[in-house]
Amino acid sequence: MENQVGLSKQRFGRRLVLFPAPLQGHINPMLQLASILHSRGFNIAIIHTRFNSPNPSKYPHFEFHSIDDGLLECNAYVVLELISAQVYTKPSFFQHVEEIDNIVLLIKLINKNCVRSFCECLTRLLSDDTKEPIACLITDALLHFTQAIVDSLKLPRIVLRTSKIYLFLSCFRCLSTPAREGFHIQPRSVFIPLPISWSRIF
Repeated sequence: MENQVGLSKQRFGRRLVLFPAPLQGHINPMLQLASILHSRGFNIAIIHTRFNSPNPSKYPHFEFHSIDDGLLECNAYVVLELISAQVYTKPSFFQHVEEIDNIVLLIKLINKNCVRSFCECLTRLLSDDTKEPIACLITDALLHFTQAIVDSLKLPRIVLRTSKIYLFLSCFRCLSTPAREGFHIQPRSVFIPLPISWSRIF
């Protein structure tokens, strides 16, 4: 009982706003982080798109705020079916470049369509004097449009990356390629494994 009372007192201090990208492999890590932060005494508010939204009933200790994403109007839900097919069949990367393109398109649409609705939602949360002040915003790394908004609102932003280590290694390889060599997408038949110098990375 004493621990519960102490935790309640700690909660009456700061609130965190989290905004996950609406993709499998991105929502769960953000909600897991939210649960950890909640266990440390923070109150949690989740902003989410209508597209592929989380189930609030599974997290009764969070407050959820849905924003308009404009995806239904542009038939983006067709993209979700393609993405889901890719996830569950686990095809080769090179066999489904089109699905990768669809994911990129989806992220572009979210970063374009959610600017106004997200800004209005976050502004509303910040102006709510009946609840704790907001300490910062935590967003998925894919939602880059949020940076300009928090800058205008003078609110700190923390980025959560859910990528695996091999993605960082591939990005490192691309960035370390001399500019004079260029970077060109090659046919599947010419792809070969690239050696990785761990001593140079670490």
